[in-house]
Amino acid sequence: MHTQESSGDNRDRPTVRSTHDVNAMPPLGRAIPLGLQHVLAMFVGNVTVPILIAGAADLPADQTTFMIQAAMFVAGVATLVQSLGIGPIGARLPIVMGTSFGFVPVLIPIAVGMGLPAALGAALCGGIAMALVGLFLPVFRFLFPPVVTGTFVVMLGTLLMPVGFAYWGGGFGAADFGATHHLLLGALVLIVTLGLHQYGRGIWSETAPLIGLVVGYVAATSFGLIDFSGIGTADWLSLPVPLAIGIEFHLAAVLPVVLLAIVTCAESIGDIVGTTAGGLDREPTPKELSGGVMADGISSVFAAIFNAFPQISFSQNVGMVALTGVVSRYVVAIGGAFLLLAGLIPKLGAIVSSIPNSVLGGAVLIMFGMIASAGIKMLSHIDFNKRNMVIIGVSLSAAVGLPAQEGLYANLNENLQAIIESGLIPGALFAIILNLVLPKSDRVFRDDV
Repeated sequence: MHTQESSGDNRDRPTVRSTHDVNAMPPLGRAIPLGLQHVLAMFVGNVTVPILIAGAADLPADQTTFMIQAAMFVAGVATLVQSLGIGPIGARLPIVMGTSFGFVPVLIPIAVGMGLPAALGAALCGGIAMALVGLFLPVFRFLFPPVVTGTFVVMLGTLLMPVGFAYWGGGFGAADFGATHHLLLGALVLIVTLGLHQYGRGIWSETAPLIGLVVGYVAATSFGLIDFSGIGTADWLSLPVPLAIGIEFHLAAVLPVVLLAIVTCAESIGDIVGTTAGGLDREPTPKELSGGVMADGISSVFAAIFNAFPQISFSQNVGMVALTGVVSRYVVAIGGAFLLLAGLIPKLGAIVSSIPNSVLGGAVLIMFGMIASAGIKMLSHIDFNKRNMVIIGVSLSAAVGLPAQEGLYANLNENLQAIIESGLIPGALFAIILNLVLPKSDRVFRDDV
């Protein structure tokens, strides 16, 4: 079991040089590859959001590129704030930040119907709402006992598993989805990662996902499956320009985004709990939860100012922490610095963006499974009485079942459809509400005598 001193002055000071201590700063030769490993798994997901929104809004190529660079720059800054902390802001845990997918279904119609400045204005207001939730989170901590937070984490992993297989097949919408070369590349990365993780020692085990990605990338290069043209045409330097796109505030845009931002805090809480459960074998402290959610909100406000979309902890990283056992927040901060540089140096970002989806799929599939495993580990500490089993069962049913049956809510407005389609949000609401309304007293199941 990994332990941590989470109070007093020790909280902000490196204590030992182990990767298994949250406040440790390992040697740079070890920390740099581990930091890169943390961000590579989320890189494509981070830049996909601006690509989707820019495509829906029919933006020109140069503005799309500008938004991609902004997404990387903002994610780097947000990761540094989350992992290192600024005053009460930041969980000071090994958490990688990035652009949230959850807001895409709501922001696309806003960007198309009212313009991109309206989408950024709504995102800024959503960030303020998230920051306020984080500020007052200690008051509402009773809403998130272990049965609720553990269920959150299981839902996260379960809902991400199909995404992992989509990557393995070549990515969403790929013309050659499921082609043999995609399946073989994903399998190669999976085998290398699992082999090193289970049979390697020290740095070989800790960097197993990174080595798996490198092996997959080299294999893809050998067979001519990587397009290097984007690297050659990318600029060497691109400085962020605040308010370059502009910000507008429309009530019809702000209300649904604020509502979604408040509910999305449940996802952030689940990621924080999953990180401490999977890497530190403990529940997060109230200060970590509050600071983490506040960092999501403040980072989202910063993102809107710098032409990017709402930020949230990336669930891939929860799986990475559980898989490797590397919990040093300074390692993740190094990854954040790399993201920031990728936002300033387009060629660096282009190199990482050239990694085939199938190569990423072989790695993230393991990580998503590890998220669910971390949630199961958390739930193993609760009593499996009738009350708790109903909370877990109904919440999982809502999270997994509703997105699979879109016809059930096809007549609702688009904003409500987007909230339900996320799966995690209705599942989280079921868990919170059932925990509040079901009777507290119950007998633990026991064998009949």
